[in-house]
Amino acid sequence: MSALQWRDWSCTVRVVLADGLAASEPPQSRAAARVEALLRCLMDDVARSASRFRSDSDLSRVNLAAGRLVPVRTLTLELVEVALAAARDTDGACDPTIGRHLLAAGYDADIDVVRTRRAHPTDREWPTGIRPAADWTAVRVDRELGRIGVPAGLALDLGATAKAWTADEAAARLARALGVPALVALGGDVAASGSGPEWPLLVSEHEGGSGEVIGLVGGGIATSSTRGRRWATSTGEAHHLIDPRTGAPVDGPYRCATVLADTCADANALSTAALVWGDEALERLAPHAARLVERSGRVVTTAGWPGEDVAA
Repeated sequence: MSALQWRDWSCTVRVVLADGLAASEPPQSRAAARVEALLRCLMDDVARSASRFRSDSDLSRVNLAAGRLVPVRTLTLELVEVALAAARDTDGACDPTIGRHLLAAGYDADIDVVRTRRAHPTDREWPTGIRPAADWTAVRVDRELGRIGVPAGLALDLGATAKAWTADEAAARLARALGVPALVALGGDVAASGSGPEWPLLVSEHEGGSGEVIGLVGGGIATSSTRGRRWATSTGEAHHLIDPRTGAPVDGPYRCATVLADTCADANALSTAALVWGDEALERLAPHAARLVERSGRVVTTAGWPGEDVAA
């Protein structure tokens, strides 16, 4: 299992191939070049559709024209439909219309930039103090005309689904292109091609932390945490996981959730929703293999969760 990694999207991008080489070795030079070219191309394509921080992205154009339908690329239509499916499947807990709420919390640039600020002012988005409620059901997608619209006062953010979708798509494309099973990890979003071996993974709240080792046979796994993407604001620390019901960063009993599912996109929708569900999370995740970390640090799991405690 050779491996290749680099940094992008403010996270570690890691690709592992079941090609018979040692895990400490990079793929053969030709394969390594194909891996990096394919994944970088895909990630750039997704960013052109879904980045909040690119003024030329479809998402930025849709948000800027809130209240109107805007022509977008085919990939953008697919990514928005994935996000709306996640909202529907989680009863609105994983809502893509929290873009302005993230801005109000201070997340208005790449996380590495946001973290350099001493204290970001909050709620500049709504000077009157009235913040509209997130409402994924109000998003309009016209597949036939290739247009998307978001209501005035709201903005789209696809952070809970686009990166996970990219991991799923990359694993599938690499397996087809190289003819070997592939695993792709974009930070806490991990996907494996369906015909691969059991991939050993360390599940933790943040890069370099302690956690549990599990085996991923196929599908995807995602971790959502309030401990990773944090920054200082004028009212204290904030993080990127927004509760659509309040429009503010989640403040529930769990600080981290990890879920296994058939796809990484499904896993991320559930792990994000779990932190919003709060006290209901463990019961609602019962049909899935899931691991939750309480604010005290105590770990609780569902019956289907595999793994053993290890030190990083």
